Amino acid sequence: MKHLRVCGCAGSVLATLLVVLILSCSAHGAAAPPDLSGIYWATQYNAKIQIVGGGELPLTAAGKAAYDKNVAGLKDGSVIDTARRYCVPDGLPRVLATPYPFEIVQGPPGQITIIYELNHEVRVIKMDQPMPSEKELISFPFYNGHSVGHFEGDTLVVESAGFNDKTFIDATGAPHTDEMRTVERIRKISPSQLEIVITVHDPQYHTRDWQARFVYNQRNDVRLEDYLCGEEHRDISSVRGVRRP
Repeated sequence: MKHLRVCGCAGSVLATLLVVLILSCSAHGAAAPPDLSGIYWATQYNAKIQIVGGGELPLTAAGKAAYDKNVAGLKDGSVIDTARRYCVPDGLPRVLATPYPFEIVQGPPGQITIIYELNHEVRVIKMDQPMPSEKELISFPFYNGHSVGHFEGDTLVVESAGFNDKTFIDATGAPHTDEMRTVERIRKISPSQLEIVITVHDPQYHTRDWQARFVYNQRNDVRLEDYLCGEEHRDISSVRGVRRP
């Protein structure tokens, strides 16, 4: 009888330990995502996108023809950089090179919002949701595409698709098609710096996928300001690569 009581007590202890272990694992799995909220400002500006590994964009024949046409048109005025002329969104990945500050807001629940001072551009990232259907992506193309995101450890992974083809990849006129898809990996690389690595997939204009990397300083001492086309804006001459007047 005493042996049975000992076994019963041991079984109860084991069951309790098992419950504690399960609850501990559940709590660990439900850990809050990293806090990326704040205001960030680029450490460097490049008019021409700098791809990881160096070199030129891996353009197809069609991509090169479109690029050459844009470069010539921007020079003779037959092509307009509408982002600078009319303050429409820069689109991806060009907006990532912005020499103006931007803010990441982790909210409302189920959403991350990125607000750019440049052109007052707003990106909405729906968290832990599937990408809209192909029919919706084709029917409702956006300047910044449709974006969905999730966390992988300390990294916010954002997938975007459903772009229009009205934007450039960079300020030099590098083109993309409406079939472009992007994946951004966004993470803090130090308490005061943010890194974004974007992968671009656009097989009609590019012979392979390619990446670009951007680094920003966190600047919560800064506040976003009004930005209007044709009017003076904040001084951005402290950003490396910005052309001084």
